[in-house]
Amino acid sequence: VNRYARHLVLRDVGGTGQNALLKSRVAVIGAGGLGGPAALYLAAAGVGHIVIIDNDDVDLSNLQRQVQFGMSDIGEPKALKLAQRLRAINPDISIGSRQRRLDIDNAAQLLSGFDLILDGTDNFATRFLINKTALQLDTPLISGAVTAFSGQIGVFGRPGPCYQCLVPVLPETDESCSEIGVLGPLTGVIGSFMAMESIKHLTDAGQRLAGRLLIYDGLSAECRTVELPRDPACPACATD
Repeated sequence: VNRYARHLVLRDVGGTGQNALLKSRVAVIGAGGLGGPAALYLAAAGVGHIVIIDNDDVDLSNLQRQVQFGMSDIGEPKALKLAQRLRAINPDISIGSRQRRLDIDNAAQLLSGFDLILDGTDNFATRFLINKTALQLDTPLISGAVTAFSGQIGVFGRPGPCYQCLVPVLPETDESCSEIGVLGPLTGVIGSFMAMESIKHLTDAGQRLAGRLLIYDGLSAECRTVELPRDPACPACATD
């Protein structure tokens, strides 16, 4: 009661919502700039079972924005180190790590059995695979993205739009933040939005972002949402 007191007094969360969080299972794909802060807040909120999926190791260049890691973590697996950090925050929940790269052969197996999937990856090919798998498993998907000073977040899945309703075809170019840069705190902003939408979804609180896209511009300090209808010609979900 003391740990979750600030949730328990919220009318839209309360004991019912907190129990729902404790019973929830969430997969976080990507332990970096987006997945890190999202997972930190989900663990602190008491999401009962969190699995981190990432095959990368911590690099010095990550520390500019991936505040879940420190100098002593350089060269260590991101999934493992983030899982350890989450256990330190909340030892009463179950934390798993999968040091695997998500691919067409293992995606369904790695993402089965969850109430929610968070996509914090940084390339379109993986996002398309995650979206396809989430549709196959009928699991809601929360996807975030950042570039330079701006970011966006969407909540995808039936009966609303999927990720490919937003991005119909695989872009020819796939620039990473190492090429175009990203302001460090931006990843925390979008990662926190991902955690917020996750908690709202799992507790059935408020107006969720499904069917809308949230866009944040850090340079102008503006945040807006735009309607995102389901595309009847979407190559991923049009046959549903």
